[in-house]
Amino acid sequence: MLATNLKVLAVTLLVVALYTLVARSIPQLESAVPEDIALGAGVTPQQLADAGERVYTGAGGCVACHGLGQRAPNLLTDHAGEGAIGARCADRVAGQTCKAYLYASLTEPGAFVVDGFDNIMPDMRRQLPIDQVWAVVAYLQSQGGEITVTGSDIPEAEAAAAAPAAAAPARSATSDPRQLLTENACLGCHVIDGAGPPIGPSFDGMGTRIGADRIRRGIIDPDADVADGFGQFAGMMPKTFGDQLSAAQLEIMVQFLAGRR
Repeated sequence: MLATNLKVLAVTLLVVALYTLVARSIPQLESAVPEDIALGAGVTPQQLADAGERVYTGAGGCVACHGLGQRAPNLLTDHAGEGAIGARCADRVAGQTCKAYLYASLTEPGAFVVDGFDNIMPDMRRQLPIDQVWAVVAYLQSQGGEITVTGSDIPEAEAAAAAPAAAAPARSATSDPRQLLTENACLGCHVIDGAGPPIGPSFDGMGTRIGADRIRRGIIDPDADVADGFGQFAGMMPKTFGDQLSAAQLEIMVQFLAGRR
């Protein structure tokens, strides 16, 4: 009996050691890390908007959802006859200014969800510094409206973020693969269990189509391989997951998808 228990213990330790070795070997900096734009109190509204455009089209990954009008409203063009987002933002929530509405949309996206769309957007403070969040607000205001964000908003926002009640959410520590897919807005593009928009390859049966290595590469460097039939969406998947996920979380997600057959 003792010999059997020792064998079980040895196998268990070997599996744990192997898993840890694999997790530590996964690169964590292959994705687009948010740019350090270092905005301060002296920045002009136009400089804020210019920086916000770089974030919006780059590390923010915003065009992946807001560029099609299928998963989230178009922001840079007309939506429902109301014009671009800068022209309609002040009319979204009664009593809320455009600036306040846009900031809340980026940091508390579930507070107000536009009719006809699901709440799939993550809190952007998980992947962007607070100055970049405000820069995106300025850029969105510039799309058909007036930029009211100023450099004075940034230190005020940073002071608020330092307070415990308003602190930016920490990276999730979950090890549940489905929760990871939900928190990282993956289900806004990929079908799972027969449900969801087919913007990206379906998660159903993914393990029969490609192996774990390609799945891992697709998460970290989504432009490295483009699945057949999805060329029109190339370049739209955010490239920040290598920074957002821990090595262990990435491997959990990879193995979960590789196991869907």
